[in-house]
Amino acid sequence: MENSVTPWEVKGKIDYDKLIKEFGMSYMPKELPKIFNEELLFRREIVYGHRNFNLILDCIKNKKQFAMMTGLMPSGKMHIGHAMVARQFIFYQSLGAKVYITVADIEAYNTRNPDMEELKKVAIEEYLLNYIALGLDLKKCDFYFQSKRSDDGKKSNSYYSLAQKSARHITFNEIKSIYGDITPGKLSSALLQVSDMLHPQLPEFEGQINVIVPVGTDQDPHIKLAHDIMDRMKGNKFSPLSSTYHIFMPGLKGGKMSSSDPLSYVALTDTPEEAEKKIKKYAFSGGKDTLEEHRKLGGNPDIDISYQWLRMFFEPDDNKLQKIHDDYKSGKLLSGELKQILIEKVKIFLKEHQKKRELAKKQVEKFL
Repeated sequence: MENSVTPWEVKGKIDYDKLIKEFGMSYMPKELPKIFNEELLFRREIVYGHRNFNLILDCIKNKKQFAMMTGLMPSGKMHIGHAMVARQFIFYQSLGAKVYITVADIEAYNTRNPDMEELKKVAIEEYLLNYIALGLDLKKCDFYFQSKRSDDGKKSNSYYSLAQKSARHITFNEIKSIYGDITPGKLSSALLQVSDMLHPQLPEFEGQINVIVPVGTDQDPHIKLAHDIMDRMKGNKFSPLSSTYHIFMPGLKGGKMSSSDPLSYVALTDTPEEAEKKIKKYAFSGGKDTLEEHRKLGGNPDIDISYQWLRMFFEPDDNKLQKIHDDYKSGKLLSGELKQILIEKVKIFLKEHQKKRELAKKQVEKFL
């Protein structure tokens, strides 16, 4: 399959070392503050690349305020891949970051679904509820919709004004190189995304402050676009954006997890029984074709989806993960047994998470 990593499409086998060079990013520092060892995404190098991350490390070291900005596309169910991203911004919040979360409802309206009420419902019931259940503190968070930035007129005006002024500092060819067949809707969305990333630094919000944006590598062109515009805007003083890049969590059948394919993911609202059926039937195995061959040659944990999900989300204990890896590779652990280890952990996670999700409903009602 042809390899492709763009803001609109990820397909084929991803060579992350190649992407680091092609996109001009840097590898994450080998030595991070001890607090980062508490989050497996950093400890296991799932978060592998960055731009200007040293600025955030400086904030953490010197106990300076910083912000974290992320966005969600309200076009489908929230799944385990989205939860992996949520772990990052909840972690940054625990380090003292003010969290900004935008619901990209204008982008979704222009490119996917013209029903604004449905988009709002999905954003709240699928994402906000799950974020709270995962540990997001709403008191330290600015959760907003692109279509309605704020009830505070000064804040709202500054956000939309920044998006409009950004248009002066970019060429049509630059937009086209990122988005391909450009439409007015995509152009509008691109400028709003720039404002999403930069506006926390406006005086109506936090003022000039360091901002970290954790994304998958496919979203890096948006960040480079924001950097280009920021450098050209002489009227505003912005600190350089920081960004980190994480490995894509694979779908059950291999390849990138896709919201448009329910059989590629486990949703946070799936019942434990539904999750078990999906994993048993669709999780790609790195095992050999026969029992005899597997016992003799062992399995390949690097391509086995059950192992990868354990590594990226479900097994926090490094020693236990290493044993699973070694037993599977040696042939001592069978593919079905490895799937069952994952299934049990997923079922426990979903049961606990969905209880917290019910409790989160009162917080959401009060918040709205």
